[in-house]
Amino acid sequence: MSLSIVHSRAQIGVDAPAVTVEVHLANGLPSLTMVGLPEAAVKESKDRVRSAIINSGLQFPPRRITLNLAPADLPKDGGYGFGDGVDEPQIM
Repeated sequence: MSLSIVHSRAQIGVDAPAVTVEVHLANGLPSLTMVGLPEAAVKESKDRVRSAIINSGLQFPPRRITLNLAPADLPKDGGYGFGDGVDEPQIM
């Protein structure tokens, strides 16, 4: 089991609030679970994260991956750029 924390920024208009991306890898059946996003955004982000890892020439880890995005009170729809702004830190 391992835990990594990456500090990033979200783009919301002209503001750039701090975002913390916490990634936990655990043994078990391969899966990607995202916490801190609305249901529709989770599906899209999971696909983008998986594609970004594979297209970067990296191997998608065959483990259970849990991603947490904080703070939870930031708007997270695609129009604000929050989902796009954290995809890259998530694959780190």
